[in-house]
Amino acid sequence: MKKITAILMAALMAVSVTACGGGASGGDSDVSYIKNKGTLVVGITDFAPMDYQENGEWIGFDADVAKLVAADLGVKVEFVEIDWDNKILELNNKSIDCVWNGMTLTDEVKSSMECTRPYCNNAQVVVLPADKAADYRDAVSLKPLSFAVEAGSAGEAAAQENGFTYTSVTAQSDTLMEVQAGTSDASIIDLLMAGAMIGEGTSYPDLTHTVELTTEEYGVGCRKGSDLAAYINDEFKKYYNDGTLQKIGTTYGVQESLVKQ
Repeated sequence: MKKITAILMAALMAVSVTACGGGASGGDSDVSYIKNKGTLVVGITDFAPMDYQENGEWIGFDADVAKLVAADLGVKVEFVEIDWDNKILELNNKSIDCVWNGMTLTDEVKSSMECTRPYCNNAQVVVLPADKAADYRDAVSLKPLSFAVEAGSAGEAAAQENGFTYTSVTAQSDTLMEVQAGTSDASIIDLLMAGAMIGEGTSYPDLTHTVELTTEEYGVGCRKGSDLAAYINDEFKKYYNDGTLQKIGTTYGVQESLVKQ
């Protein structure tokens, strides 16, 4: 009986170890898991200047750096558009390997994911028609407005914290369409996105940004306990020290926001 019990206990322990592995298939290394399957699957949204499409190819600051990391891993990169509100679920289901899309390191994100160190500074800003900007210079003056925000985003959190009336939409870019169409008075988006997508020479020349509601930092999110975050941290440090991050940042106009690694 003792021998049978010992065997049963050993079997149960083996099952437990397998179930508790750090996100990898048959082991505790996400890096090995990604190398074995040959693909780094990156969860993104359409978010210039970090991830966006040009001639059918995903480019942007985050996209370009992710391609380099995938190359160093010896795998292909695959970009998958996700519902931002479901990013944690997508990670845990292994539909994606990381969230790399100008993601704000909120308390929720940091508690639910294994995150890299910050690599970029950002802010949540209010976007509204340029001819109305002078009337709205602080959070109090913005109270009567209706806002469009991306569901599950730092912009939505800022709207909640300030007690604003808002509608949640699928993507930050959709909030700009809401303001342009007049279905919302204003939107809350990332400062880096505002710099790339509104104002003279863009598709939204009549929109501008005014109040900065928050300051924040971007990071990459991986499965909780994943060793991929540490791997990307090492890559960030290497790319910062050899000037690669600065070069890519200059291409997309985010060089002044980079965080020293």
